[in-house]
Amino acid sequence: MGQDHYKMDHRIRSGKYRNGPLIQKIKNSKWKIVRTGFLVLNFDFHILRMYQYLKAIHIIFVVTWFAGIFYMPRFFIYNTEAGEKPDIEKNILRKQFAIMMRRLWIGITWPSAILTLIFGPVVMGYGHWEKTIFEPAGRWLLIKLIFVIFLYFYFISLHRIYKQQLRGIFKYTSQQLRILNEVATIFLVAIVMLAVVKDSMSLIWGLIGLLGLAIILLSAVTIYKIMRERK
Repeated sequence: MGQDHYKMDHRIRSGKYRNGPLIQKIKNSKWKIVRTGFLVLNFDFHILRMYQYLKAIHIIFVVTWFAGIFYMPRFFIYNTEAGEKPDIEKNILRKQFAIMMRRLWIGITWPSAILTLIFGPVVMGYGHWEKTIFEPAGRWLLIKLIFVIFLYFYFISLHRIYKQQLRGIFKYTSQQLRILNEVATIFLVAIVMLAVVKDSMSLIWGLIGLLGLAIILLSAVTIYKIMRERK
């Protein structure tokens, strides 16, 4: 216990957590703070530890959600291209793809999306990030949340395609679905970079980087199409 108190006191005096919203919450709370040569937070760091656990759980569900978002468009592509096969083979493939799509989408992706949506605000509230979101220091979080909102719109668009393909409706070509598949990569890069680099990232250079990434991904999909047509 004493070692934990010493480590926390060292971090606070060194400035690592001095201005963080969680520490401000602790300082403004009713918890007893005693100074005996070191700063002792008399609650055994339960608040800080709980915040870390909640954040870890949130990240886990984000990862599993992205796993579904990344792989589901691949099923859309395979299911669409199965239409080019003979009828017997096409029916077998599409029946199997329908089973796999349901298990991935309903069993993993949707629960992960819901739990991500639940734990995200919980982590923000527990860390008191809502107090800094509209300040210059919290601009990165505001931009990240905007990307997250658009990511949920993208997720809903994938759900619409999922429902269409289960009904035997195929509105998009495999090439269009490959381009759609790369959209998740742009969201992933933007959200992770903002979460890690935070306010150190330049908005202009960040947008330029995302644009460059989009051009690279689109070029890769186009080159892949050309190579397939030559075979």
